[in-house]
Amino acid sequence: MTKIEDVNPVEEYIRQFPKDVQVLLQEIRQVIREAAPEADEKISYQMPTFFLDGNLVHFAAYKNHIGFYPAPSGIEKFKEELSKYKSAKGSVQFPLKEPMPFDLIRKIVVFRMAENQALAKNKQKKR
Repeated sequence: MTKIEDVNPVEEYIRQFPKDVQVLLQEIRQVIREAAPEADEKISYQMPTFFLDGNLVHFAAYKNHIGFYPAPSGIEKFKEELSKYKSAKGSVQFPLKEPMPFDLIRKIVVFRMAENQALAKNKQKKR
């Protein structure tokens, strides 16, 4: 019998999608884990979230795309590379029918991690 604490909410989230989407979600999750190994994984805003000194990135599956949410700063920093995708202030849509830009996701996560760590350091200095 599985204990409640043994159930990973991110795994549960991923399992609700078709197999091909599950594979993509797991690959994105792995890229983020490798880029930010110290980050904690949780569900926030009903989607998988990586947290290190604040939210790093969120991602979620939809009917025709994967939504990736690296905060407005992550979108702004990589706006040229993201220009071929539909995006908004803090989000970008990666179509399911196109190759997933794993290298770009990795670069955005590394940027967001450095940004969060710098903000956390500045908060420490002000105390």
